[in-house]
Order: sequence, then C-alpha cells, then structure tokens
Amino acid sequence: MNGRNLARIAIRSGWMLALAALGILAPGRAVDAPVTLESRLEPFVDRWLIDRLDGLDLVMHSPTPAETALVFDKPWEGSVSAYFTTFQDDGGYRMYYRGLEIDEAGKTLHQVTCMAESVDGIRWTRPDLGIYEFEGTRANNIVWAGEGTHNFAPFKDTRPRVPPDERYKALAGGPLIALTSADGLHWRKLREQPVITQGAFDSLNLAFWSEFEQQYVCYFRVFVNGVRAISRCVSPDFIHWSTPRIVDLGPGPVEHLYTSATTPYFRAPHIYLALPKRFFPERKAIPEARYPGVSDGLFMTSRDGVRFDRTFPEAFVRPGLDPENWNERNIMAAWGVVPTGPGEISFYYSNHYRHPTSLVRRMTLRTDGFASVHGGASGGEMATRPFTFTGGQLRINYSTSAGGSVRVELQDENRTAIPGFALNDCDLIYGDRIDHVVRWRSASDVSALAGRTVRLRAEIKDGDLYAIQFTD
Repeated sequence: MNGRNLARIAIRSGWMLALAALGILAPGRAVDAPVTLESRLEPFVDRWLIDRLDGLDLVMHSPTPAETALVFDKPWEGSVSAYFTTFQDDGGYRMYYRGLEIDEAGKTLHQVTCMAESVDGIRWTRPDLGIYEFEGTRANNIVWAGEGTHNFAPFKDTRPRVPPDERYKALAGGPLIALTSADGLHWRKLREQPVITQGAFDSLNLAFWSEFEQQYVCYFRVFVNGVRAISRCVSPDFIHWSTPRIVDLGPGPVEHLYTSATTPYFRAPHIYLALPKRFFPERKAIPEARYPGVSDGLFMTSRDGVRFDRTFPEAFVRPGLDPENWNERNIMAAWGVVPTGPGEISFYYSNHYRHPTSLVRRMTLRTDGFASVHGGASGGEMATRPFTFTGGQLRINYSTSAGGSVRVELQDENRTAIPGFALNDCDLIYGDRIDHVVRWRSASDVSALAGRTVRLRAEIKDGDLYAIQFTD
C-alpha cells in the first residue's frame, strides 16, 4: 500500500494509526521494527532513520546570505513591512507581504497587502496591478486592503479537484478569516464569519494543503503561560476547523517562538520544515533602540505535524555583523522553501526591521542541505534502523573533500552484509552530487531486495551524506 493511500486511511479511520503504519511515529516503536521508505526521499534532518553513529555526527548547516530581494521603499510599504509568504506559481514565483508604516508615536499610518513576482526566485519586481488606489494612483502592487491586511497569508491550493475560482486561499486577521481567489490578485471572503477563533493571532498565521495528511493544516500564534507558542488545527474544506492543539516541542528550553513558517518540504512532503523566529523580549542589543527584544532563526522538523523535533537547538540564522538586524523583529523567515537553481534551494528573511532600509533577503542552501551525517578526516560509520523500500536503485545526495569518500553497504535485518552489496563491494564514491546512483561492483540494481527488510550502513570520511532515496 502506498503512502497516499495510507494518508487517505488516516482521514477515514484515524490518521495516527496510518502514520504508525508508515513508520513515521518513531517514539514508542522498537528500534528493530522495520519502517517503510517506499520511494520517498529521506533527508537526514533528524535521527528518525538513524540507529547508530560511530565516529560521525548529525550536523546542521546554516544558510548563506544572498542578495536583497526587496527593499520596502514604496509609499505604500514602510519600515515595518513584514509577514512574507513565498511559493512557486505557474512557472514563476510569488511573494506576498504586509506594507505598513507607522509614525513617531507608533500609530499606524496605513496597512495593505502587497504582491511581488519573480521569474527565478532571485530578481523580484512589483507589478502595477491597478486594483487598489493609494494616494491617488492605482500604479501599485496592492492586492488586498480590507480586513486582515496586518497578517494576510496566502498559498496556492494544490488539493486535487479544487474549484478554479478557489486556486488560491489565505487566512488573515484575528480571529482568522478565510479568503479565496481565482488568480491570487482579486480576493473575496469565503464567508463573513471567522473560521478560527481560539488563539492570539498577532503573528504570521499560515495554512496549506497537506499532500501527506490529505487535509488543510493551519499553524498560528498562541500564548502559553505568557510565552509565545504555536498551535495547530486541521480542516477538510478550509471552513470547518478542528479544535486547536498546542504543538509538542519535546524536551528543551521554553522559548518565545514568534512565527513558525512551517511548510512541507517540496521534495519530501511527508516532512514538515519549520523556521521559527526565536524572540528574546528582555534583551536590548542597541541601547538607543526604541523597543527591547532581539531575535534569530531556528530549524525544526516534524513527521506528523504535531510533534516537532529540536535536534538542533542552536540558531539556524543569526543576526550577524549588521547592527540594524539587532532590534526586536528581524530574522523573521518567510513561509515557503523554493528551488532556485541546479542544486540550490532558497528561503527569505526580514532584515533592518523598523529602519528606513527595511528589506527581505534571500538565503540559500544546497538542495536537501539543512543537515547531514558528517564525517571528519578520520571517518566513521552510520547504521540505519531496518526498513523496506520499493524501486531498483539507491540514490544519495553527498559531498566529500578531494581526499574524502563515501561507501554504502546493504545488510539484512540481522546486520549481516548482503552478498554483492557489502562495503568492500561498493564503488568508492567521492565528489559532490545532489543525485548519485550507488553501485556495487559497477552494478546498481537493487530491485531483488525491494520489499525485503534491510539496513543501510554508510562509511563516510571527510564528507557529508544529506539524503537517500530508492527509485525505479
């Protein structure tokens, strides 16, 4: 049975049982119980597939700052423009954001929702849409000026058979109202009454269609004992939502998570990536700043949408050397992770909040490059938990130094090398590839092992293993 069918079972008869059948719910499972990989990409963003590391480490890789995407210097924007969402759309890219300016006393002068577009996710422009008038002209990129402009969060609805006039949806305001659009430019309310009412909502409250769960999912702001936290609810139709549930962050410090930016990873939609803005309201790095508070970015993941893994508690994105990033609402991630080139993914962060140079910057990683199993010069080994797969080839995303290497062994469930697929049979792998077919004695066919319980053993020297996938 494939993952999509199991996801449908989840809706009809209890999605937790279906997740368990997929092997997604690792807590409580015996490590020797096989999990089902099928042909899914499995990036090493957590320890879910890992049984043992000997001389290796699971490490996080922070993104590289790239160019400025937009500077918010238009009259309808302003120094406190924020709450960005980004996604691919019909061969290009879209970015939605709040245009907001305040006066010296902190009073709101105007607030609108804007849209920028890009052909490559790198160079962004503001189209003159002619929809709303601002200071006597419609030559602007404003797409919404009604209720909810403070935190209007749209997405492209990928639900099968979605009506053409509802291809785009959004949640906005607080309590949250539901909106829809045929083109992502002209919006209307799905109904007058709010659809989600239990929450704080003063944040980027986001939603998306989950291919994995086969339902709409919303993550939004709540407070727990005075601390900013994340809640979640789900819906079959974007109108009727479940009772909110606080997400489980597992062990670790209690921290203010201002936004979550939770999104399915487009290459592995069964894994949700979260890029929360971690807020420290009591700190003040710039003495002359009007308000206290500093922030940075975290990286978390979830395999069931409810429990989030904080394997990496340190900052994913730091404010850096730029002093204008050391005030209260910088380093806020946009919702959305997108491909922007061969071997490259991008996401976007706020910089210079509350300064005249307020902007959003692109950040880059190698594809699947959030984390890796890393080996130093002396090398080491990784062993996975037992699993079954479908397909006929094993593909890996890896990188080594010129003198480094990777070798892979397939074992039976008792940790014995399968004849022909032992470590010494594996062709020595070195270089830097997003998609490399593993070969043993120059042969790559593993179809005879499909459906059988196996383990994977990897030897890594001065290199990184980012992801594995069995394919046809």
